[in-house]
Amino acid sequence: MKAAVILLPGLNRDRDMIAALTKISGRAPTTIWQTETSIPSDIDLIVIPGGFSYGDYLRCGAIAARMPVMRAVAERAKAGTRIMGVCNGFQILLEMGLLPGALMRNANLNFVCKEVELEVANAQTAFSNRYEQGQIIRCPVAHHDGNYCADDETLARLKGEHRVVFRYANGTNPNGSVNDIAGILNASGNILGMMPHPENLIEPAHGGDHGRGIFESALDLALA
Repeated sequence: MKAAVILLPGLNRDRDMIAALTKISGRAPTTIWQTETSIPSDIDLIVIPGGFSYGDYLRCGAIAARMPVMRAVAERAKAGTRIMGVCNGFQILLEMGLLPGALMRNANLNFVCKEVELEVANAQTAFSNRYEQGQIIRCPVAHHDGNYCADDETLARLKGEHRVVFRYANGTNPNGSVNDIAGILNASGNILGMMPHPENLIEPAHGGDHGRGIFESALDLALA
């Protein structure tokens, strides 16, 4: 599968994401700038990386969600292309309305940068099938607005449709997210938004490879 990474002013994890995708897939992803109005038809996975697009002015992801390239992303999402938003990418997907809910200021009102533990709440998705159900993995976080919230109806729907993919585990919730939610899917299952940064834990040089399975799943790589 071929991957693409969306580039926006203010992102600071684009190089990390490009490096992760290159190492895992064996080929460099296509990079697509904010002003582009189309995405090559042979792209199978679109990734919106983390950072602080447009300085997080207005709301995190609010300006980025209105850039020309995001209309193309929305079209590809509707067509079933796999979309993955990490941290600021998650915030952008919410602002676009491609995922439900909102990300508020961390409950402690502080920027959090540390490693947390995640439970694989649904191992039968296009982004998590390289893990076991209930498996605990490590993953770094780095954000100021990662406190996921939604109304009761939305939360019930996410739970009932098994659309919560990752939850913070063992008391490591860094931001106060309701129900320890760390990553969710859209109703069709082709869009994942998550706050933690799996691209920063894919090889021994990072101190572990717990995040690798997310990319191997999303890229549909053959199991070894």
